[in-house]
Amino acid sequence: MLKDTVTRSDIEIERVDLAIAWNWEYDAPFIRMIREACARRGLSVAEVTPADLPQILERAADGRWTCGVFLDRASDWDEDFEALVDWARAAGVFRLNPTERARAAWDKAAMHRRFVEAGLPTPPTAILPPWEADPRTLWPEGLGEPPWIAKPAFGGGGEGVRTIICPEDLNALRTAFPDESILVQAYVRPRRLDGRPAWFRVLYAVDQVFPCWWDPATHRYTPVEEEERIAFGLDALWELGRRIAAVCGLHLFSSEIALDEAGRFLCIDYVNDPIDTRPQSLAPEGVPDEVLQGIAERIAEAVGRIRCRSSW
Repeated sequence: MLKDTVTRSDIEIERVDLAIAWNWEYDAPFIRMIREACARRGLSVAEVTPADLPQILERAADGRWTCGVFLDRASDWDEDFEALVDWARAAGVFRLNPTERARAAWDKAAMHRRFVEAGLPTPPTAILPPWEADPRTLWPEGLGEPPWIAKPAFGGGGEGVRTIICPEDLNALRTAFPDESILVQAYVRPRRLDGRPAWFRVLYAVDQVFPCWWDPATHRYTPVEEEERIAFGLDALWELGRRIAAVCGLHLFSSEIALDEAGRFLCIDYVNDPIDTRPQSLAPEGVPDEVLQGIAERIAEAVGRIRCRSSW
């Protein structure tokens, strides 16, 4: 699909339907899926990589380039992209996962409070202040007997997740992340369903939920099949995915949910953004290819709706 070109007075403006800022080599297969899904709908895509960024910024600032939808998968790793993020916000571009919402969701302590306020089920959890604010030895109450699971408020990808047995374990974690609050959760023992732990990664993409079995030992994803949804009563995974989206306001994220031995669905890891987009065909711990393809289709459908809306 050729990009749109509009001439206004003496300025020629290039408009693409979707601009994707990205800088992680492992995103390439997912970006290709999005591009192909958009192409099937006659939608144009611009990939903004570090090499393209200076030119795009210059043209956007001069009013010679714009986009209908913007997806940022770069600024959290490369601050050079923040100028493009700021431009998209100021220009009123529709942003998938607006940066201000995404950054708010990165704070697990704040998200825990929002989940509780919204009535979303979580394990018993204590939030400890940063070590820098209170260097005393703190030992939570109300979590039952250890072991517990603790994590820093801004940890991602499993960074800083520790099993806590004694106060020394907790002190070690707090001093390792001295400027962050620490979440301490009661240990959740998942029910076993047909021989598998009832532990799930629920991916959400623009109004659609993609629940997957997720093995906490191997980190392997397996899509939840419709017959499993019915046989094991897993409708709550879809419901919780939509409720979490309403709380965080993001269009694309994943959450970790477990069904415990008492039959309760519990939100374990609240909102993960950006999601891991490595396809399972290339990385064993990656997302199943068919799920990534489904996410790409949802993004393309959203871009198409925005294009139609802007042409009214």
